[in-house]
Amino acid sequence: MLPRFGLHRIFTLRAGWALAIVALIDIVCTGMGMGVPIFCILYGLPVGWYLARWIAARSRDMRQMLTRVLLGAAVTSGFTLVMMVLLWGPSIAMLFDPAADLANFGIPLILYEPTASFVGWLVLMMVISPFLQFLMTLLGAYLTVLWWVSSGRATNEGGAGAA
Repeated sequence: MLPRFGLHRIFTLRAGWALAIVALIDIVCTGMGMGVPIFCILYGLPVGWYLARWIAARSRDMRQMLTRVLLGAAVTSGFTLVMMVLLWGPSIAMLFDPAADLANFGIPLILYEPTASFVGWLVLMMVISPFLQFLMTLLGAYLTVLWWVSSGRATNEGGAGAA
């Protein structure tokens, strides 16, 4: 007979395995967006849900749980930051190349000036997008903790549920 794999087992994964799976899916999300991390940002919502549930399975102390969620969100968005810097960082050299054709690089020229649009695009890809993923991960975790507390799963034992 095959072993039973329930949903509760994904919350008992070791930290290294959980991080590896999250990172692998984040790489796939980057590839699906062809280097534009829109799916990585959206992926932050289920990552936040998973982080909150994974940490809640290990700790009942609300303060410790929220601290770990914040750290987990920072780690996952940090991984996306590193990926974006590796992916888009070499393009920074084009800013210092007078022969570079920034107008035909393939990015939207929202600012009507190719150089300004290119700088804005790089900042969006390498700084703002990982930060948005961080915020989306925190939103997913917040909604999960809110559901957890409002459903009565949190108790005052060990500090959980205390304001």
